[in-house]
Amino acid sequence: MAVEEEGLRVFQSVRIKIGEAKNLPTYPGPNKMRDCYCTVNLDQEEVFRTKIVEKSLCPFYGEDFYCEIPRTFRHLSFYIFDRDVFRRDSIIGKVAIQKEDLQKYHNRDTWFQLQHVDADSEVQGKVHLELRLSEVITDTGVVCHKLATRVLECQGLPIVNGQCDPYATVTLAGPSRSEAKKTKVKKKTNNPHFDEVFYFEVTRPSSYNKKSHFDIEDVDEVDKMEIRVDLWNASNLKFGDEFLGELRLPLKFLRQSSSYEAWYFLQPRDNGNKSLKPDDLGSLRLNVVYTEDHVFSSDYYSPLRDVLLKSADVEPVSASAAHILGEVCREKQEAAIPLVRLFLHYGRIVPFISAIANAEVKRTQDPNTIFRGNSLTSKCIDETMKLAGMHYLQVTLKPIIDEICQVHKPCEIDPVKLKDGENLENNRENLRQYVDRIFTVITKSGVSCPTVMCDIFFSLRESAAKRFQGDLDVRYTAVSSFIFLRFFAPAILSPNLFQLTPHHPDPQTSRTLTLISKTIQTLGSLSKSKSANFKESYMATFYDYFNEQKYADAVKNFLDLISSSGRRDHKSIEQPILLKEGTLKLTVKKVDGNSSCRFMIKRAQGRKRFGMKNFKKRWFRLTNHEFTYQKSKGDHPLCSIPIENILAVERLEEESFKMKNMFQVIQPERRVLYIQANNCVEAKDWIDILTKVSQCNKKRLTVYHPSAYLNGHWLCCKATADNTPGCTPCTGGLPANIQLDIDGDRETERIYSLFNLYMPKLEKMQEACGSKSVYDGPEEEEYSTFIIDDPKETYKTLKLIIEGVGNLEQEHAQYKRDKFKKTKYGSQEHPIGDKSFQTYIRQQSEISAHSI
Repeated sequence: MAVEEEGLRVFQSVRIKIGEAKNLPTYPGPNKMRDCYCTVNLDQEEVFRTKIVEKSLCPFYGEDFYCEIPRTFRHLSFYIFDRDVFRRDSIIGKVAIQKEDLQKYHNRDTWFQLQHVDADSEVQGKVHLELRLSEVITDTGVVCHKLATRVLECQGLPIVNGQCDPYATVTLAGPSRSEAKKTKVKKKTNNPHFDEVFYFEVTRPSSYNKKSHFDIEDVDEVDKMEIRVDLWNASNLKFGDEFLGELRLPLKFLRQSSSYEAWYFLQPRDNGNKSLKPDDLGSLRLNVVYTEDHVFSSDYYSPLRDVLLKSADVEPVSASAAHILGEVCREKQEAAIPLVRLFLHYGRIVPFISAIANAEVKRTQDPNTIFRGNSLTSKCIDETMKLAGMHYLQVTLKPIIDEICQVHKPCEIDPVKLKDGENLENNRENLRQYVDRIFTVITKSGVSCPTVMCDIFFSLRESAAKRFQGDLDVRYTAVSSFIFLRFFAPAILSPNLFQLTPHHPDPQTSRTLTLISKTIQTLGSLSKSKSANFKESYMATFYDYFNEQKYADAVKNFLDLISSSGRRDHKSIEQPILLKEGTLKLTVKKVDGNSSCRFMIKRAQGRKRFGMKNFKKRWFRLTNHEFTYQKSKGDHPLCSIPIENILAVERLEEESFKMKNMFQVIQPERRVLYIQANNCVEAKDWIDILTKVSQCNKKRLTVYHPSAYLNGHWLCCKATADNTPGCTPCTGGLPANIQLDIDGDRETERIYSLFNLYMPKLEKMQEACGSKSVYDGPEEEEYSTFIIDDPKETYKTLKLIIEGVGNLEQEHAQYKRDKFKKTKYGSQEHPIGDKSFQTYIRQQSEISAHSI
């Protein structure tokens, strides 16, 4: 989800590798060990949680997390918790990285010291204030100065212990005085509207004179005063109200202007009472990649996009813009990700990959090394399989992977690593059964392989067979090097990276999956000497179970099926594919008060507002056929909604139930599911995928109500008729094909950013083209890494790239200058205390000064 700015969309995403923690403080008991997990938070909103590592002070997590960030945030935070079975889990420490500091740690492993966590450090949100200092003439003719402090509203306050009932205290403090006043408590909201005014007498009365603002004797006194606004969460607990943040403003800044109105970020309270040093809490290893894409409207990208999309038709393909991007990027993966997404979006991925694969095959001398390197071709095919084949993996591997993770059968076959009481032959049999089952489901899944993958495999097979006509097996190895070695085997080895499991498996399960992955990889390789593939003798011995011709025949039949083109109609063989599942809270309502599923509480309209008790936790499952929920995972569905009955999926405004992260699933006859997700990222994921699968429904709504129908009227438009058409346009428009939900402009912007980053290499490549054209001899050392088959064609493409990148660079620079002129510091978008905006202002000032 993009954050809209004037003429621009801003996309934020983060990719995180949570490595390990070290030297955590010991548990204050005889055991001393801890059962720890790590959470990822946007400010204080949890969006991801690792598995629990038991009985360790140096837990290894090894987990990856990626998400699109759907809102503004100040800190990316990581908390280490110690699980407590009987009480609330305790926080050991945290790492909080300010948004403006994320680039410092971009894509490199970094050890962070854990910091102490208390109420004074857990601050987020902003407050809107208006201050007015005025002279007041009393009835006796004397003058005094009064301060009016208006607390208008707050936004984004934290939720403490599942609630937020905020209020504000306003204090005028000086060297010898302190006067405090308090707002009303606002229930169940972290975006309270107060709009309360408090008056303070600032200076003592003095004889009236015409001096501006202050008598000279009062100036020092006023300069030492400050107004302090503290936000609190009203608590029913005996420990008292929780501190949410504060703001301190010296009054002397009002001497220049008697009235001032602005937004401010709340700040933590420095109580000077830190009892623990940072070193006492241990450290956490993280790798964070934060990306911010500033995307213009589509027409800005036309020149660069056009030259990229023509890449498949350029002769030779090494002179194309896409191939050049792969040449100049430090890692091929950098180029492959946006290229694949762009070509998939515009339906050009198969001809592009066919062109670069054919060129690579022509350069390959030994059929045994075909597609074995980390080339642009292999990286692009890897990325295509990840995008197009994710649901193929789900339906093929997930059931048995789930079983392996839950049952924990012993499968260790290395005699040295056997545990006490384990039997080697039993373990071999357990492992053999798992391998046999996985091999069978893979080799029988050919009919479900996505069409785009089959078309690419057909192209690889044809190129390899044509290049190495004397090798009859090369048409198989060219395909198996991807589908087995780079798709199924890695997914079995690390199922969490392919969304088959939520977390990295435990050590025993991970070892089982490693042994299965090795065997499946060897079975799919069709190499002539199977045992030679294994360094370990116990693996060679185990492989004897599968050294039969029927396995090789099954592999070849499978490869023949997935590398034949245009052979079937997908709809005729489509089967339910699990797209997403998880626990959410819901209530089910019909606008006239009747429930659409009988188990839910029925409530007539106009009586009492829906409360928390109406919301039940349920296990939700979404396939490409239906959306269901049940009481617990594995139970019989309580309600099933066919995909064709989903008419709209939209966010629900918080005012409806005073609950965050809610959305609504609208069905025929005005039946609505109101659902609450655990966090903003999860809510976005559910809305996106439900919208995608229902996008082609013929009766989809065009308008909807963003709030609920409660107490006899729609909260959004105040209409009283329950059948009033929606008051807001639906946010549809996403493509129905789940795998291809791609923003072409965003991918072109990413490619522009890469070209801009590697501009020095593009210029060197231009020089290399000139050198080859003139001398046609040995290249200079610095040019030797570039593949330049046709210097003239390559030079032409480079010229177009550099022109396109230069034009976009000018547009970005102009946008920043215009934004700098229009933006007001202290506005709702850029509150006072926004360090990232302060940095931006400083950079723009330096640029302006340099330009002058």
